[in-house]
Amino acid sequence: MTAPAATPPTLSFGQALAYWLKLGLISFGGPAGQIAIMHEDLVERRRWISERRFLHALNYCMVLPGPEAQQLATYIGWLMHRTWGGIVAGGLFVLPSLFILIALSWVYMAYGQVPVIAGLFYGIKPAVTALVVHAAWRVGSRALKNAWLWSIATAAFAAIFALNAPFPLIVLVAGIAGYLGGRVAPQKFSAGGGHGQAAKAYGPALIDDHTPTPDHARFSWAHFRRVLIVFALIWLAAMGALTALYGWDAVLTQMAWFFTKAALLTFGGAYAVLPYVYQGAVDHHQWLTAAQMIDGLALGETTPGPLIMVVSFVGFVGGWTKAIFGSESLFLAGAAAATVVTFFTFLPSFLFILLGAPFIESTHGNLKFTAPLTGITAAVVGVIVNLAVFFAWHVLWPQGFGGAFEWPSALIGIAAAVALFRFKLGVIPVVLGSALAGLAFSAARHWPG
Repeated sequence: MTAPAATPPTLSFGQALAYWLKLGLISFGGPAGQIAIMHEDLVERRRWISERRFLHALNYCMVLPGPEAQQLATYIGWLMHRTWGGIVAGGLFVLPSLFILIALSWVYMAYGQVPVIAGLFYGIKPAVTALVVHAAWRVGSRALKNAWLWSIATAAFAAIFALNAPFPLIVLVAGIAGYLGGRVAPQKFSAGGGHGQAAKAYGPALIDDHTPTPDHARFSWAHFRRVLIVFALIWLAAMGALTALYGWDAVLTQMAWFFTKAALLTFGGAYAVLPYVYQGAVDHHQWLTAAQMIDGLALGETTPGPLIMVVSFVGFVGGWTKAIFGSESLFLAGAAAATVVTFFTFLPSFLFILLGAPFIESTHGNLKFTAPLTGITAAVVGVIVNLAVFFAWHVLWPQGFGGAFEWPSALIGIAAAVALFRFKLGVIPVVLGSALAGLAFSAARHWPG
């Protein structure tokens, strides 16, 4: 008979820092994959936090604007080691990806028209579409546990696809539906309903179901005001410096303002924010083209860190294209723009956790707070499906429905989907295989004679 597992030993700040750095380097697979990695590491193997506490934190992060996986890491880091624990966990989730994307963006801008590079991206684009479909399935398989939640997801898809409804409105309606559903059919919206029921037991955790909330995680209005003031001053100082140095209409200042709005006004993680970023960065500001935007998503899918790090690519391409420091300093322009965009995109994510998490910690197990979050999680699935349709359209009919159908892209996308769904291959082998297939198709298409 197996002896019951003991509670894990107390965790030092240094041990946590080492883990968060490792996570920042290996967190491939988009939000669904990153959340799965954290669940396996933190809940199942290391038992730093119980599944119910993990899911409660996750459902809060799902309702926030911004990248839910990065915010979840920030939340757990804060819960374990106070403010600096959250800053380190969230920061290390992003920084490796920023450095890698700056390097890859430079290769793309400097050598992207080389036939070999173009051929590789031709194959990567349909793979990205398959990855978005797979993400919708993974999140949906955990979130949509009954007909109530399926109905919310379907309604959300119809609202954004057919009616072009703004996502904040979808979130609001889904939250109301979850609240009402929790009153009418509480078992359908119970704790953990957003990402599977918390029925499995992995042994006692450092932060267990009934572990008292740490002193630093208790809500107080004094702490609320202090955090709000500090973050407002940080934002004003950064925005004021850009305005003083370059002026309000300058590219860097406008990027800072646009991505502040993107971080504050868009919900549902990377898959939901990308259409908004596309509209602003491509259509309005013209920092990059539609094709470059899809290429940027491909790079985001193949690097560690949040998928929303594609905004760093948007910044790099915009800074390079606009030559904000002159034609002799294109790399510096791109790197500076990527850094500015990343800072203003992620600053609100830290604010939302440090400001709201103490209140959320006081509500775990309280259905009237968890049921709306469960409803919102279901709605996000419908939005992800909408994004898959959006990318499939641009990849398979790059000239619009009146243009030619890209059958090689369709074949690569189908093969990528089979690899993901049937053979359960990881993101990297799927993307690499698709890139090689794209290179082969491009070579055959341009073969002399």
